[in-house]
This record gives sequence, structure tokens and C-alpha cells, in this order.
Amino acid sequence: MKTLKIYFSILFISYSFFSKGQNADINILKNINGSYTTNGGKTMLVVTNSVDFISLGLPVGLFITGQATKNKKVVWDSYELLSATAINGVLTTSMKLGFKRERPFVTYPNDIIKYTKGGSYSFPSGHTSMAFSTAMSMSLMYPKWYVIVPSFVWASSIGYSRMYLGVHYPSDVFAGAFLGCASSVGTHYLFKYLRKKYMKPMQTKLSLL
Repeated sequence: MKTLKIYFSILFISYSFFSKGQNADINILKNINGSYTTNGGKTMLVVTNSVDFISLGLPVGLFITGQATKNKKVVWDSYELLSATAINGVLTTSMKLGFKRERPFVTYPNDIIKYTKGGSYSFPSGHTSMAFSTAMSMSLMYPKWYVIVPSFVWASSIGYSRMYLGVHYPSDVFAGAFLGCASSVGTHYLFKYLRKKYMKPMQTKLSLL
């Protein structure tokens, strides 16, 4: 219950920031979006489009690897990663429909240029939440610097690309990053319980055969 209160408090602060501090939010976005170059745009399109490939490809890769090597832990890791992504997707969509914030290029058509697709509502950033969900899950399951650093550098680049391409405010990105991390932390502790309850008894039975 305490964790939920903290979670919703941070989301409320994010919402308050864009509703009361809109000038700061849009001014930061103007500076980022206004620095657009052709080469930079091409790079950021590759970055922003990598989220589905990586976030959905990783659990599939882990599952195949786990099955091929008969490594139950890796198979469970694939379930955890996919579950975190799914839970995060439900939460992100629910929040978008709840807040119904228009995209910046819709609200400020003379100031913000859209350089990529921007579909539903703006708050929070779905690409960012998915990227940070993946980064946090991988970091929790494989807590090594060579996993953690690249994961969060990639997730941060996704968030920046959404602003650079004109489809999200900074507050959208901040909220998306928090939501993604929170989703994965919650899923990780759920799977710790499930592994303890089901995985060890399963291994014990197999060892007796």
C-alpha cells in the first residue's frame, strides 16, 4: 500500500508539472525539437523504432536460449520480461486514456514539428515506458554493469528521441520512465515469489527421477 501511494504521488507530481508548469515543459521541448537536423532525424528514427524490436525480441530470445540449453532460470527470465512488458502496456494505455493529454504538435502546431508517427494521447510516453521497463527488468535479472549501463543508455535515448521528433513533452518522458521502471520492479518481486514457490519444487521433483 505504501508503495502504491508513492507511485501515484510521483505520477501526480508529473501531471501537476505539465498542467501548472506548462511553459517550462514546452520551452524545453522547443529547444530539443528545434535542434533537429536531417542526419539527427534519421538517427533518432532508428533509435525510436528499435523499441518494439528489442523489447519484444529479448523475451523471445531468452525463451529460445533457455529451451535450447535446458536452463529453467533463463526460461523464467523470458516470462518475467514479457510479463513486465505486458503489465507496463496495460498501465500506460490506462493512463493515456485517463489523462487524455494532446500531443505537443497538436497543441502547439506553430512551435513543434512532428517528424514521426504520434498516435494516441501523449501522457505518458509509451515508447519510453516500454524501453525503461525492458532496461529495468534486464538490470534486475542480470545485475552486471555491462547489462545495466547499455540498457539504460538505450532507454534514455528512446526518451530523448521522442522529444527530438516532436511527439512527447519532457514530462511525458519522465512519467514513462518512472512507469516502466515501477512496472518491472513490481513484476520482478512477483516473479521472485513465483520462482520460490514453483521453480524449486519442480527442480526437486526432477532430481528425484
